[in-house]
Amino acid sequence: MEIKPEIAERIFALEEKFKNSGQDLASYLDGLLYDRYLTYWDYLSIDTLLSLQKTLTHFPDEKIFISYHQITELYFKLIIHEQKQIIEAEAPDAGFLIEKYNRLNRYFRILTDSFDVMIKGMEREQFLKFRMSLLPASGFQSAQFRMIELYSTPLENLVSFKIREQFSKESSLEDLYENIYWKKGGIDLKTGEKTLTLKQFEKRYTARFLRIASEYKGRTLYHKYQQLPDSVKNNKGLKEALRNFDANVNINWPLMHMGAAYRYLNKDKETIAATGGTNWKEFLPSGFQRVSFFPYLWSEEELEDWGKEWVNHMFNTQKENC
Repeated sequence: MEIKPEIAERIFALEEKFKNSGQDLASYLDGLLYDRYLTYWDYLSIDTLLSLQKTLTHFPDEKIFISYHQITELYFKLIIHEQKQIIEAEAPDAGFLIEKYNRLNRYFRILTDSFDVMIKGMEREQFLKFRMSLLPASGFQSAQFRMIELYSTPLENLVSFKIREQFSKESSLEDLYENIYWKKGGIDLKTGEKTLTLKQFEKRYTARFLRIASEYKGRTLYHKYQQLPDSVKNNKGLKEALRNFDANVNINWPLMHMGAAYRYLNKDKETIAATGGTNWKEFLPSGFQRVSFFPYLWSEEELEDWGKEWVNHMFNTQKENC
């Protein structure tokens, strides 16, 4: 059989490649000869993926709850993937950064828009019953979301707003982490003690969170922008992309959680406790936390009014629908 010139050229190129790395081309060709054709379901591990939605109760809507949260965690993984590319990029230009932040914003827009699956896509009575089998697990325990925050901004920007002025970049990572804003959501309002949800979360992830905070100290998205040359830093499109990312993560995303919590856990002036015991009315409103990844991109007035307009609109809408 005659070997076409373009095929021979590729074979010679492969032979050179494997020779330079001390490998045997013939063995690799045997592997290709004996290997099965790749299928869609094997490549994506579809059977494994579809076997992961294991419910604890017989309520049909629990499957929706599990599937939605798993999808969310996959998007978080993609977000972290893009964050690391930005951080590791050497001398990135505005075009590269805008494209990456557009991806981050697209992921969060999809997540925010898809939250209707949670807000409108389950029967309230089913949710209030099957949720009791989830104790003390809570969405509060999403480690990947906390990692997104750690890759985005220094720990001093994540300290609880009411005491943030007491800390600075000179404070130890341990002190900053101990006073990080989301821990306040894991405190029992009646006893002042940490909930089991928070204790479990800290035991599982504290060492990892501190390792990330240490490894990326001075290297977060916050620092990456500050270190850019003025010609890139002053790009209007880039500034807008960063501001959108900040608002998507720290205003729009928690706002949608507020909508879901208000629908399922607040009825007829009665507030139902979250599964993990988190004090969600104090923890979720962005106006209470005032977390911003890039505070230098916002005016004092914007930071002072952080998320309030969105929260007021959401509460008024929810009341009208109840």
